[in-house]
Amino acid sequence: MRRLALDHITAVDTDPLALAETARAVGCDGICLFMEPMDVLPRMPRFDLYSDLRARRDVKRRMDDLGVGLDLAYPFTLAGRTEIGSFAAAFECAADLQAGLLNVLIYDRDPVRREDRFAAFCAAAIPYGLRVALEFYPVSQVRSLGEALTLVAKVGRPGLVGINADLLHLMRSGGTLEDLANAPPGSILYGQFADAPFTRPEAEWDFEASSDRLLAGEGQFDLAGFARALPADCPVSVEIPRNSEVEAGVPVLERARRAVDSVRRALGTV
Repeated sequence: MRRLALDHITAVDTDPLALAETARAVGCDGICLFMEPMDVLPRMPRFDLYSDLRARRDVKRRMDDLGVGLDLAYPFTLAGRTEIGSFAAAFECAADLQAGLLNVLIYDRDPVRREDRFAAFCAAAIPYGLRVALEFYPVSQVRSLGEALTLVAKVGRPGLVGINADLLHLMRSGGTLEDLANAPPGSILYGQFADAPFTRPEAEWDFEASSDRLLAGEGQFDLAGFARALPADCPVSVEIPRNSEVEAGVPVLERARRAVDSVRRALGTV
């Protein structure tokens, strides 16, 4: 049975302490954490893990008490004007929380600068004891599994730099489970579960990804096949934001339990 982590976007209206507690309550052994509040995400509480070291220690202590690890740390976004030095506080925070991976999205339109800056980001993160997962996303500038594999290969740090494969992004980018299964050994470091219909207008992809995914079994994706296509030791998370339920006042614990249980049913583990 695969170990599951609860993604922050699935329980967007929690602070880090509450996210860890919610994860444990629904039987998850890990979390994927936004280390700073995101204004674009609805109802995310305000918190400060970068400058408030006491708050950071409290989160780590609570995670340890609950037996919940930090699988994936957000947000790390590389755009045209991004300065790698601006991530120092985030690197320190992720290292203190013993993050398994840093998740990177790339929006830089310049291909040469994109490669150079991603390589520089990885080189800066690794001395903190951190590994890097590049997330391909069809509305970013690394749109597909193939593009991500090419960029990761150019960095050339196997085991330390690899890919976060989100099932929704794989399907929306025209990829297949066979593509994923045939990825070079060691290149896929993380996987994220959600469901959706096979097709949706491209103009809605960004909203769908951040706010309107389906519970496992409600859509048309092959979650069990996705699990088989991932490396056997690849950690995974439940990334199923349903902001209509947030706005409707459905309690966070109920939403998280529905999401996690749906994935377990799809994988045949409940």
